[in-house]
Amino acid sequence: MGTVIVLAIVAGAAALAVRSMIRDKKAGRSIQCGGDCSRCGGCH
Repeated sequence: MGTVIVLAIVAGAAALAVRSMIRDKKAGRSIQCGGDCSRCGGCH
């Protein structure tokens, strides 16, 4: 039973991380360079 609870918590955290990355991508921010393209050197 404890394993199922821990698995649910880890899956929830992973889902929140993916959701955050998708929102950042839609907003034009990049995971690699943090959205500061002047310092990035052409990652977009």
